[in-house]
Amino acid sequence: MSQSPEVIVPMADCNTNGIQNQSWSSTKPSTVAFRNICYSVRTKSGFIGCRKIVEKEILRDINGIMTPGLNAILGPTGSGKSSLLDILAARKDPCGLTGDVFINGAPQPANFKCISGYVVQDDVVMGTLTVRENLQFSAALRLSKTVKAHEKEERINQIIKELGLTKVADSKVGTQFIRGISGGERKRTNIGMELITDPAILFLDEPTTGLDASTANAVLLLLKRMCKQGKTIIFSIHQPRYSIFRLFDKLTLLAAGRLLYHGPAQNALEYFKTIGYECEPYNNPADFFLDIINGDSTVVASHNETDKDGTQDQTLAEKLVEKYCGSSYNQETKTELEKLSSKGKTKEKTFQKITYSTSFFHQMKWVSKRMFKNLIGNPQASIAQLLVTIFLGLVVGAIFFGVTNDSKGLQNRIGAMFFMTTNQCFSSISAIELFVVEKKIFIHEYISGYYRISAYFFSKLMADLIPMRTLPSIIFTCIVYFMLGLKPTVEAFFIMMFTLMMVSYTATSMALAIATGHNVLAVANLLMTISFVFMIIFSGLLVNLTSILSWLSWLQYFSIPRYGMTALQINEFVGLDFCNLHTNENWITSNCTEVSTIQLCTGEQYLESQGIDATNWGLWQNHMALTCMTIIFLTISYLKLHFMKKFS
Repeated sequence: MSQSPEVIVPMADCNTNGIQNQSWSSTKPSTVAFRNICYSVRTKSGFIGCRKIVEKEILRDINGIMTPGLNAILGPTGSGKSSLLDILAARKDPCGLTGDVFINGAPQPANFKCISGYVVQDDVVMGTLTVRENLQFSAALRLSKTVKAHEKEERINQIIKELGLTKVADSKVGTQFIRGISGGERKRTNIGMELITDPAILFLDEPTTGLDASTANAVLLLLKRMCKQGKTIIFSIHQPRYSIFRLFDKLTLLAAGRLLYHGPAQNALEYFKTIGYECEPYNNPADFFLDIINGDSTVVASHNETDKDGTQDQTLAEKLVEKYCGSSYNQETKTELEKLSSKGKTKEKTFQKITYSTSFFHQMKWVSKRMFKNLIGNPQASIAQLLVTIFLGLVVGAIFFGVTNDSKGLQNRIGAMFFMTTNQCFSSISAIELFVVEKKIFIHEYISGYYRISAYFFSKLMADLIPMRTLPSIIFTCIVYFMLGLKPTVEAFFIMMFTLMMVSYTATSMALAIATGHNVLAVANLLMTISFVFMIIFSGLLVNLTSILSWLSWLQYFSIPRYGMTALQINEFVGLDFCNLHTNENWITSNCTEVSTIQLCTGEQYLESQGIDATNWGLWQNHMALTCMTIIFLTISYLKLHFMKKFS
């Protein structure tokens, strides 16, 4: 095989200036041509000690032309049809990719991912929003601000009408907790979000997957009607029924990453008949092709009996590839490719340059708006957390009710503070799902030019920190503080509330830093739990921090509960006198191993025995440390989100 030229990898230059400013639109039919497409991936095999990197070939020497109409990519599982679709849509990892892709004879524009439409196999709509709200979100971020609001609304209404979604336009899409629209209506909503920009080329990854036969047929009929507007629709499909197959205008048949046929769909049966494979009457052509490729058709068996070329070492797919290479369809495709690609022979590699049609604040406004709607529309998690907070506050208040200024009161205060900081840490584990559950939606919307990573990141923080971290801290403090009867000053009350908020923010930031980019929640949960267990050991309750060996004592500076407990103890104990009721009582030190020979009468003396600086700076340096840790963890989370793999 000759060396293929390096592919033009269109990076995301998402300058979508609305329907009016696109470089090409549905009024101008577009042709997608691809030449010498080869794609391979590197996989690791073997055990940890002797792992080898193996290069696996996915596609080899794929050529073709997709014209306005329904262009189907058909093949068995593992044939490479989804990989070819992603390459044509400029959404495949450029590593290991060679070949050329042309749009109307010219190289793919740098913003091709944003001006074309791509409907992924899995639904990427927000289930807690209505059909109309999802379309409004797409229009608000993908159309330029120069497009007036009433024009966007007219466009949305037109799409709803064209897709037959009028009856369910104001119905929620649906989640695992909320029953919503049907599977076909959900798929059409996905398509509608891509039609907002009126793209001339639309890609769909197995649009019939998960749909019943009737609904799948309705979706393809919809796509067929869209083709009459001059759109080029390219999609992968696994095993369509005959009523769907007859809608195809062009068929691309793949097997083991090689091209077996590329040409008019209605001529495919005649082509296979000429090479010795005849479809039985009333057999579905799509099933017939897959039977040939898989080698389990009676036609294949009879053909092998009459095959006298003696090439027993060749696989069936290799024989079919060889026959196609010598066919008139292949020669016509190559001739046409030479004509179409004459403009794109010399080209330079395009570097990633991301621009957007809307500003950062506009994006942040709409993403935040959707986040809060999602929170209100899916109250199970948020309301449950508030109810748990209220319940725990009442339980803690009842257990430690009415602390006194004696040895028992001292122990109860310390125990309550330990529980409060620990509870704030473990309740933040729910933040692990923040960037994991919506990972597919984020990747699809980001590479389609909806919003910047920074706008998405800060919007998620606002939607989580305000209702899920700040409000529970306020409720918990209001319940516990007065039930325990802690220091009766306004300043002490608000310092305790602020401390619990900071502990919650820092623990949440740590959860985000660990979980961002992960696919498995269980792994992130385990890492969080182990981290908090070690932090609790160095919180200041289970062991006196002044007694820890020097080569281990540095670990206390990474303990979030330690900073929270220290701040709470300084805030509560400074100014308290424990000798009014029990002047001759010896108190047990915090390590619970021996009775102190020094009589502790004041809160300052207790803090000194714990090695805690009771000054004003000693209090606020804990908040400063929590602030620094929060910033560091959030920075790590943002960088992980930024450098996360966003190609398929």
